[in-house]
Parts: sequence; structure tokens; C-alpha cells
Amino acid sequence: MSQTGQTGQLGTVPNWVERKYMLEEKVLGTIKKYEQIKSGDTIVLGVSGGPDSICLLNILKNLQNELKIDIVVAHINHMIREEADLETDYVRDFCIKKNVPCFVKKENILKIAKEQKLGTEEVGRKIRYDFFEEVMNKVGGNKIATAHNANDNAETVMMNFLRGSGTSGLKGIEPIRNNKFIRPIIECTRKEIEQYCDENNLNPKYDKTNQENIYTRNKIRNLLIPYIQENFNPNIIETINRMSNLIANDELYFKNIVKQAYSDVLIDRNEKEIILDLKKFNKLEKVIKSRLIIYTINELLGTTNGIEKIHIEDIIKLCENNIGNKYLTPNKNIKILVKNKKIFLLGIMNFRKESIDMTRL
Repeated sequence: MSQTGQTGQLGTVPNWVERKYMLEEKVLGTIKKYEQIKSGDTIVLGVSGGPDSICLLNILKNLQNELKIDIVVAHINHMIREEADLETDYVRDFCIKKNVPCFVKKENILKIAKEQKLGTEEVGRKIRYDFFEEVMNKVGGNKIATAHNANDNAETVMMNFLRGSGTSGLKGIEPIRNNKFIRPIIECTRKEIEQYCDENNLNPKYDKTNQENIYTRNKIRNLLIPYIQENFNPNIIETINRMSNLIANDELYFKNIVKQAYSDVLIDRNEKEIILDLKKFNKLEKVIKSRLIIYTINELLGTTNGIEKIHIEDIIKLCENNIGNKYLTPNKNIKILVKNKKIFLLGIMNFRKESIDMTRL
């Protein structure tokens, strides 16, 4: 390697050494900017063995003393690809070399997805995060770090845009969520990460399926973004990330307004239902109504999966028209009723006549 860089007292410093410390400083800057890590944290790092997670593991290990943290690795073998066992062995060996505790779990994702009649991607994600939580509880941890990068964020924004998402989908991947899930390399590009891995001889494993253009994300990654880079904007990754940051700031502003609106219209809540004041709700601006419905459903169920724009509009119409004794069922998890100047959001498992206190209707 004949690359050279700045000359100091000890002579010429190779460019790759400069880049190594620059990337680690960049990650440290992201950690500080979003207050992702505090002294004394124990962090569970999800590691697949690919360039992103290996890069993150290596950087956090190098910064461990400076940050005053403990790190442990959680690795899931999905038992899908032939290379899966080799990747598991690689992660184990890498952790031994770095003196990092490593927890490994094997799950037959295809079998579970078939049994549950769900997509493999959805099942795989749930199993991974359940395992991360399991490891975190086992070691007394308080943070879970995943290796999402700037390209991942751009691809997510593009995918949500093509699906017709609202602004909440265009804010992209949050650098920190619920003060527990952190993405320290979210501002690093895939090119920077792969270069870091090469120049530090980390030898990560590459998932060949990422090159198969049968999934929407892969088509965006391998076809759409390169086309835009070549024909319209070579810096599209940086452009999309700047835009998503601006939208994220706007979303935070709206989130605070919605939390206050929720507090104002809330009559009562428990684990089975949430009751809102219909008159106060109808006085809100439509943009706040939409967000308040999403916020309230998430408060009740812990998710808004399956809730589409058309469902939100139907709920608003139901409230504005004050149609009593009519239920809306946006999805299999929730039912909504308007009666006696109140809006009732009822968890589907609790939606039995005997479980509803009729005196409150």
C-alpha cells in the first residue's frame, strides 16, 4: 500500500490510517450528537458478520475505554443460506480475538415463517430483536446497537416514498429510539464502511442475496440509486440523508404538539382501552387529528402496523359525523366506537361486550 498522508514528527502517516481515525471520530461525533451512549452503559451489539456490523463492533471496541462502556455481541443464525454456519464461526472467532462476550442463537426462520404464515423478513426481524432483548436482560444491559448506515437510511426513505408514505416515513431511521436502540454508524456511508473493513483487514462476510434484485430494497440499492447517481445527483445518498434529518426535526416538533393534544383530549385509559373527548378532538386541525389517532393507537397497542391512511380518514369521518353505535375495525387488533360524545379505542382482545363497562359509554 503506497498511500501517504500528512507528515509529522514520526514521519509520513498513511492515508488509510488517517481514514481509520477519521471514521472512528465520525462515529464518536454521532454518538455525542444524539447522546446515544453514556458512561457505564452495557451495550448489546447485533452482529451478522457483514461489513456494517463488523465495522461497528471494531469501532466500539476501539472506543470502549474512552466511552467507559461494556459491549457484548448477539448473533442470530437464520439457517437460510449455506454460508450461515461459516458466518457464525467467523463472528465467534472475531469476538474471541477482540475479547468480547458473544451470544449465538440458531433459528429456522423459513420454518417459523411458514408455520406463522408470515414473511421471512418480518419473522427474522422479530426473532433478532427478541434475542437482542433476551441477551440484554441476561447481561444487565441497557442499550441495543444496530449497524444501520447512511445508505440504509436513504434506501428506507426511498422505499417509503415509493409506497406513498407520509412525512413520518420520510424521516428515515432514527439515530436513537426509546433511549435504548442506537445506530452509531447511521451517518457513515457504505463506501466508508467497506473501505474501513478492507484497510483494517477485518474480512467481513458478504451476503450474496443483497445482490439479488428480487426484493424492493435490493432494487432500490442496486438499480435505482446507482441510476440517480449516474444521471442526476452523484451525492444522492447525502442529499436524502440531509432531507430526512430536516423532516425528523419537523416530526419532533409535531410529536410534542400531539403529545400535548393527547393529554388535552384524554378522558381515561387502561390496558384495555383509551377514551377521548369527542368535542375537543373535533376542534383540532386535521393534521393534528391524523397524528393523534396514530399516537393513540400506538399508546394502546404498542404498534401501528396495518394502520393505513384510509383507516385514519375513516376514523376522522366517524368522529366528525358523530355516528354513534358504529364500530370501525381498521385491523384485527383494534376497534373504534363513537358514543355519548366520547371516542373509544378498544384492543381487540378486550373487545367483548362483557369486558366493556357500559356505564361509561
